[in-house]
This record gives sequence, C-alpha cells and structure tokens, in this order.
Amino acid sequence: MADTFNEREKGFEAKFKLDQETEFKVACRRNKLLGLWLAEKLGINESEVESYAGSVVASDLEEPGDEDVIRKCLADISERDADVSEEALRAKLEECAAEAHKQIVGE
Repeated sequence: MADTFNEREKGFEAKFKLDQETEFKVACRRNKLLGLWLAEKLGINESEVESYAGSVVASDLEEPGDEDVIRKCLADISERDADVSEEALRAKLEECAAEAHKQIVGE
C-alpha cells in the first residue's frame, strides 16, 4: 500500500514538474512572439529584431505575472512614439499566448 502511495506521489511530482516546464516554455515563446510583433511596429532594424525579442523575454523575469512585460513594451512604445495602444498590446499578448501554447504543446 505504501509503495502504491509513493509511486502515485512520484507520478504527481513528475507531472507537476513537466507542467511547470511547459508553462515556462509557453511564456517564453509568447513573449518572443510579442517581441517580434512589436519590433515590427516600432520599426526596429531587421538585424536587431531577435535581440529586441530577447529583451522582451528577459523582462518577464523581473516579477510574477505579465505586468513587467507590459511595462517594458509600453515604455518602448512611448520612447519610439509608436501607434500601439495598451489595449492592442494586451490583446496581442493573449493572441501570442494562444499561438505559443499551440506551438509548444504541439511539439
């Protein structure tokens, strides 16, 4: 009986770890997709697009949740005087989340 319980516990731990890894990968992919989209809206040089997308991914490591990413992107939009509203940015973030989930879970 104890063996069965231990096996189930290890199974749940493994699933939890896999779920956490998947969630992290999806968030990173989502932020990269958002960064690629926003780089185009900001008129960033083609040679700097990947680097910019990477900076959006890195901005998500500042605090839990999405507000750190939103704050970084809004600052960049303001700095470049781009025509992207906060509502459009948040909508695109959701769209990128769905696409990232499809890409990661589909792998």
